[in-house]
Amino acid sequence: MAPFVPLQLIDDFLRPYNMGQAVLLLFLLVIVGVLPLRSRKVLSINLLLFGVLFMVLPQNTAPFHFTLLGIALVVLGPLLYVTGRR
Repeated sequence: MAPFVPLQLIDDFLRPYNMGQAVLLLFLLVIVGVLPLRSRKVLSINLLLFGVLFMVLPQNTAPFHFTLLGIALVVLGPLLYVTGRR
């Protein structure tokens, strides 16, 4: 009997989705996790990092609109960082 491997379960769940959708889900989960901290600087660093991540996703694994989302997040991240107090 084969041992239970959770990675196979995750792979079966993610197979119908592309990489951009999986990163978008991770992005939304991170944003929800950061909101209780009430820190604009931490939120802006996450926006900037995910913006870069969306921009470097290969075009054959994620549609072009994820690259546009990445560009918007890269612009929005530093703006929020400058305006944040803590």
